[in-house]
Amino acid sequence: MKAEYDFSKLKSRKNPYASKLKKPVTMRLSEDVVVYFKRIAEESGVPYQSLINLYLQDCLAHNRKAKINWPQAA
Repeated sequence: MKAEYDFSKLKSRKNPYASKLKKPVTMRLSEDVVVYFKRIAEESGVPYQSLINLYLQDCLAHNRKAKINWPQAA
């Protein structure tokens, strides 16, 4: 291996996978949900948005679905 490499002649290019990594979205979350994830973020040192993403990825990986009991119309 060389001690030094000359990268001055390399041409830069966009990462072709960058657009597939994450998609920015706007969500309305309950204040208690945000507080919960921010508290865990402080303890773990991971940004709270990353924790929310990790949790949702885990739900996806385990095919978890929300159990919602809507009130019956009278």
